Amino acid sequence: MNYQESREYIDRVTREIPSVLGLDHMREMMKRLGNPQDDLKYVHVAGTNGKGSVIAFLYSVLSEAGYRVGRYVSPTLYSYRGRMEISGKRISRDSFAAYMTQVADVIAAMTEDGYPHPTAFEIETAVAFLFFRNENCDLVLLEVGMGGNLDATNIIKNTMLSVLVSISMDHMSFLGNTLGEIAEKKAGIIKENSHVVTALQKKEAMDVICSQCEKCHAECVVADPGKAQVLAESCLGQTLLYEGEKYEIPLAGVYQKENAVVALNALKVLDTLGFASTPEQKKAGMKHTVWNGRFTVLCTEPLFVVDGAHNPAAADMMAASIEHYFKGKRLIYIMGVFGDKDYRSVVAKTVPYADKILTIQTPNNERALPAAKLAETVKEFHKDVQARESIEQAVETAFRLAHKEDVILAFGSLSFIGEMTDLVEKEKKREGKQK
Repeated sequence: MNYQESREYIDRVTREIPSVLGLDHMREMMKRLGNPQDDLKYVHVAGTNGKGSVIAFLYSVLSEAGYRVGRYVSPTLYSYRGRMEISGKRISRDSFAAYMTQVADVIAAMTEDGYPHPTAFEIETAVAFLFFRNENCDLVLLEVGMGGNLDATNIIKNTMLSVLVSISMDHMSFLGNTLGEIAEKKAGIIKENSHVVTALQKKEAMDVICSQCEKCHAECVVADPGKAQVLAESCLGQTLLYEGEKYEIPLAGVYQKENAVVALNALKVLDTLGFASTPEQKKAGMKHTVWNGRFTVLCTEPLFVVDGAHNPAAADMMAASIEHYFKGKRLIYIMGVFGDKDYRSVVAKTVPYADKILTIQTPNNERALPAAKLAETVKEFHKDVQARESIEQAVETAFRLAHKEDVILAFGSLSFIGEMTDLVEKEKKREGKQK
């Protein structure tokens, strides 16, 4: 397969093969591929909100320290191939096609032998393992897709460190109906005699994590954001004081303090496990971290911010950031969500701050909630809402409605933020607006 054919192959699998949790099919596929994942070392990151940000901090610092670091995350905003990259360079089209062809050949043999067809995420994870092994990564930062214990990524053995970010209610149809049940699935990434760093969780989740660590004889560090002080902040970034050191981070949002503290604790543990970084490298890496789509400013007049608030906990965090940065400002929303999320709660938690709301449907995704249906839900909480037929139409309308001192806030599914960013750039050029 060439690159286009390989993308068509994975897109077809995405449409036709439903998501499942379980490792049997993944184990069989990886065994037939020679178990490349066993030749790598990992930082394995699970949780509900903050996985990508914590990985972004770690990726930046460890790359600054000179390690050959692989990163596997999803979804990505601007390039599909950005899901798997090494030290700032994403997988090439030719390499992706070659590995996808190798995996597809193994899947054809598996299905001929009576095994079920692997899911798209399992296939992508297999491609990533081949890529990272063949490129001789020193360490791989591996994001869990869903849950933990039965996630395709949990086939790994050489976990240097397990990281658990904030855990909240999400994916209940797969993971459970209580915080304890969900935490139990997430904590399933913890390995015997391993090291763990966790965000300071709600008691129900914390009890589960501590119990799992005890069961696995794992050493657990709890990262308490209350021990960090915000010295300066704006919607463009913040400066933190933590354990006597100042750290500048370019990521805004009140929740990024917690993510930064989790990352700094993870780095401290990695210092003892053969992946040390100096204080200067930590500061430089934190300062130069790039992670778009998390309370990211795209334009300053009017202020245009995008955020991936797609579940109730993320909506709470975004609401706190609105209170913090935009109190008294007139806000115009662009909202787009997946229908299988608890979007009603997201709406209820966020719309009280808005003056006008535009709804969109995330393009090219079967999970996307139609704009009109989202607008109907919004109307239960807010009278000024309009459905828009496209992201482009929503961006144009928002800019037309906004005055220079207003704020446009686009949020919901991360899957539309890449297109949103491109459209804002076009609008800025057309109007001569400032970044």
